[in-house]
Amino acid sequence: MTEQQLPSWADPSVSPADLDAQGVSRRGLLRRAGLFGAAFALGSATPALAAPGRPRLGGDDPHLAYLVGDHHVHSVYSHDAKYTFSQQAQAAAKYGLDWMVFNEHSNFGHAYYGARMEHAEIVRARAENPRQLIFQGLEWYIPAAEHCTVFAAPGPHETDLLTQFELAYDGKLLGYTEGSAGATDTARNEAHAVKAIKWLAEQRRSGYVDDVLVLANHPLRLGIDSPHEMRGWRDAAPEIMIGMEGAPGAQGAAIPSLRGATSIRGEYENKPSAQSWSGYPADAYLTYGGFDWATATVGGLWDSMLAEGSLFSITTNSDNHRTVFDTWKNGDWPAGQNFDNTGKLPDPVNTDTPQPGSDFWPGEFSRTHVGVTRYGYRSVMAGLRAGRVWVDHGHLLDGLDVRVKRDYDAGRGVTLGGRLRVRKGERITLYVTVTSASRPNPQGILPELAHVDVIRGAVRGPVSDRDTWQAPDTKVVQTKDVSGRKGTYTLRIPLTAGDESFYVRLRGSDGKRHGTGYLGASVDPHGPIPHEPGNGDPWADTWFYSNPVFVDVTG
Repeated sequence: MTEQQLPSWADPSVSPADLDAQGVSRRGLLRRAGLFGAAFALGSATPALAAPGRPRLGGDDPHLAYLVGDHHVHSVYSHDAKYTFSQQAQAAAKYGLDWMVFNEHSNFGHAYYGARMEHAEIVRARAENPRQLIFQGLEWYIPAAEHCTVFAAPGPHETDLLTQFELAYDGKLLGYTEGSAGATDTARNEAHAVKAIKWLAEQRRSGYVDDVLVLANHPLRLGIDSPHEMRGWRDAAPEIMIGMEGAPGAQGAAIPSLRGATSIRGEYENKPSAQSWSGYPADAYLTYGGFDWATATVGGLWDSMLAEGSLFSITTNSDNHRTVFDTWKNGDWPAGQNFDNTGKLPDPVNTDTPQPGSDFWPGEFSRTHVGVTRYGYRSVMAGLRAGRVWVDHGHLLDGLDVRVKRDYDAGRGVTLGGRLRVRKGERITLYVTVTSASRPNPQGILPELAHVDVIRGAVRGPVSDRDTWQAPDTKVVQTKDVSGRKGTYTLRIPLTAGDESFYVRLRGSDGKRHGTGYLGASVDPHGPIPHEPGNGDPWADTWFYSNPVFVDVTG
C-alpha cells in the first residue's frame, strides 16, 4: 500500500485557515489518513505527485500541503528530562503537530535498556494515533562537537540502527569529546564524526533502513561546532546530514522573573571556552529574535554555506525537557535503581507548585513546516531532504508558499529547496503567498505579520577556506510592509538573472523588535537583535524564516 496521494482540490468542510497557500487542505489530508489507519501511514514510499502534461523548462513543482512538526523532543527515556511518552504525545496533538521525533540523549542505560522500551511505546502510540507521525530518534553527542538529531523511518531495524550507532559513534560514550585546536585527539574525533555520517548513509544505501536523517542541534550554543566541521558533516553525505536548528528550543528561558537576570532565550548563556572555535565572536553565543546567530546573521554562517550552492536546511523545535510554569517533578527512584541500570526515569508526579523550566510543549511556540505530496513518514523525510521547509515562532503565520519562475513560463515554478535554471538576463518573479494567522496562539495573542524581507546571495561555489563564516555578497534586497493585511495574499517580487547564480530566502516578523543586523545596516537594516538578559518574552518577538530557492544562471 502506498502513502496517501495529496489531492489538488480543497476539502469544502474546512475553514480557510486550514488551507495552505495553494488551497490544499491539511486537515482533510489528515482526516483521510486517519480513515485508512496506521498501516496506511506506514505504507511504502511512492514518487512525488507529477504535474500533468509535459514538464516545463522553468520548473513545475507540485502542489504541497505543509505538515507541522518538531524533531527534538525528550521524555523519561532521557536522563535529564521529566515527562512520560504519553504526556509529550498528547501535548503535541493539542498544539497541532502532525509529526514529531523523540530524540533521547545517548547514555549507556539508554542504549542497553531504554531504546527498546521506548520503541515498544512508540509502536503502541502509532497504532493508537494514526494521524500523528511519531519517529524514534537519538540525540547524538557528536565527537569533538555538540549534538545532532538522528532519526530513521519506521521499520524492522529502526531501533537496532540507532543503538548500533549510539554505541559505535557517540562522542560521550566513547570519550571522544576533545575538540580544542591542536589537542592530540581532536583530529581523530572530528574524523570519527564524519565516519559516523558515512556509516548512516551506507545503512540507507544497503536497505537496512528505508531512510535516515541528521540535523545539527543548537549549533552555536557552546561555539564548538566549527564551520569546517559543519561543512565536513554536510559533505560526508548531504542526503543524510541535511541541516541544523535555525532556532534552538528552550525559548522560554528568559521570560521575565522566571529564571533570573542572566537568562537568554534558548539557554544561550555561555562564553567561549578552550573547546570553542576561536573564530567566533562573543556575540555568536547569543540568540537574535530567538534564532541562532548562525542563521539570524544575514551574510553569516548559514549564508556562507548556501553561497557554495549546496542546500543546508534550517528547522526550529521545542527541545522539550521541562515546560515553563509546569507543576510536575521527577519521581523518586526505587532502591537500587538508576538510569544506568534501567534506561528510564521514574514517572513524574504533580506537585501543584510551579517547577523550574525553560521549554514550551512541542508545537506550542516553535513549528517546523514541511511540504509534502503524500501523507506518511517517508514523505516527511523526503520533504525535509528536499528543503521544502519554513519555520515560525508564536504561530506567526497560518501558511506560506514560495515559488520562483520565469515570467513567460506557465508552470507553478520552483519552491523552497529547489533550483530554477535560467539564462543570463532573463526576468523571473518571486511569488510569496502568505496566509495570516486566523486565531489566537496558545498565549492568547492573535499574531500579526508586519513585514517580509527578501534576502539574496550570490552562489560562488565551494570555499577555499573551510572555516569561512561570511558571505559578503548576501544582503536584504527588499522589504515588503504587510502590516494590517489579513487572509491569504500574494506578493509578486520581480527578480533579474544577472551574471552569476544566486539564491533567495525569506524572513519576516511581528515588527516589535528590530535593529541593525550584525554585519551592518548596508547588509541588514532592520534585523533581529538580542534581548536584555532576563528580559526576553518570546511571545513579544516572533519571526519566520524560509529555506532558500536557488537560481542557476547559464550563459
